This record gives sequence, structure tokens and C-alpha cells, in this order.
Amino acid sequence: MILAGGRGSRMGGVDKGWVELDGKPLIRYAIERFAPQVDELLISANRNIGRYAALAYPVVSDTVDGFIGPLAGFHAAFGRARHDWLATCPCDSPWLPLDLVERLWTRCSAGAASAAVAHTAQGAHPVFALIHRDARDSLERYLGAGNRRVQEWFQSLRCIAVPFEDEAAFRNLNTPDDLPSR
Repeated sequence: MILAGGRGSRMGGVDKGWVELDGKPLIRYAIERFAPQVDELLISANRNIGRYAALAYPVVSDTVDGFIGPLAGFHAAFGRARHDWLATCPCDSPWLPLDLVERLWTRCSAGAASAAVAHTAQGAHPVFALIHRDARDSLERYLGAGNRRVQEWFQSLRCIAVPFEDEAAFRNLNTPDDLPSR
């Protein structure tokens, strides 16, 4: 699932999936790099639903009110995904690793974990994750208690940190200043 459901408040309220980099929307970069890694691709979006649907992938919207963040996207995707494992990435990281899902899966399956999260020297990148469907009940309890922190929720699971060396692959374009200038 590609996360594109946020408010884009740091980007001036713009839907980040449609922000252009070198003449191409960020969502297209995410699809090009992520789709070959998964059997089913979902897009988590709460605005511009028709525009995202025109990309020919199923769109899921938050079922939890209030734009509460990535966990709401995870929750919605668990309700729609056909497979037991949910791989996630954000729409605003155009250089995400081409082997992200393979590396998360390899470590997750070897360690009998219910989730795996990408880590670099800068720390955890919790929206680059692989999560087993069994974690859905835990997520519902966590959200029901009013909690919203992705990393905190992962700490409640059998979650494995998967090391990646390339910091740039996880760079998020969150603000207009983050966009590379020509």
C-alpha cells in the first residue's frame, strides 16, 4: 500500500502524491518503484480519490475519522488487502529501495516476526514496513485507545528492524524546500 492519505500540511496543504518532481507526480515514482515488488497494490488516499483511481489501482480511504496519520491508512488497507502481509511505503519518497519488500520479507520470515521496519543510521522509517494481518486487532485496540504513533505501535508487536545503508532512498519530500531545485 502506498500512503497518500495525509493532509500535506507541511507542503502547504497540497496533496503530496500530486506534487511534481521533474514533471512527474510523486505518486508515479512510488508506483514505478513499489508495484513490481508486490502482488497487489493499494493506494491509501483521502482526497482526489477519482484522480488516484484513474491510476488503475484500488484506492482505500481512512475509516477512522480525523486524518490521524499512517496508522489509519494501515487500518483501512487491512480491510481491503487480499493477502496476509501488507507492505507499506509513502508516496513522497521517490527513491525508495527497489528491494524493500524482499528485504523486509526475508528478515520477517526468518525471525517469525509479525512486522518488519526499515532502519538506517538515522533511525527507524516506520512507514516503510511489512506487517502481518494478525496485527490488525492490535492496531484496532491501539487506535481505539486514542494512540497515533506508528513507531510506538510497532514496539508493541514482534517487529524486526531491517538495516538499509542508503539514507537517500528513504528521503521524504515533506515541504516545498525538500524538493530538489534545478
